[in-house]
Amino acid sequence: MEVLRMCVACRASKDKRSLVRIVKDKEGNINIDLTGKMNGRGAYICKDKACFEKLKKTKALNRAFKTNISDEVILKLQDEILK
Repeated sequence: MEVLRMCVACRASKDKRSLVRIVKDKEGNINIDLTGKMNGRGAYICKDKACFEKLKKTKALNRAFKTNISDEVILKLQDEILK
């Protein structure tokens, strides 16, 4: 049975493996989780340029994690999605 997760940008439910997971750990650090097994609060985004642009514009990650996300994390995420 496939595991579905919702993209924080476009709100579409997709298979967990087709999304990129972003994790906020207990210390408040934001990381990209390529393994899908890091501890912490997770948010998912499609591997799609349009979703990434919507994520930046609407600040969906800020709302998902209830904190301000640094430009450094956004740039790392952009590199991961656009490769």
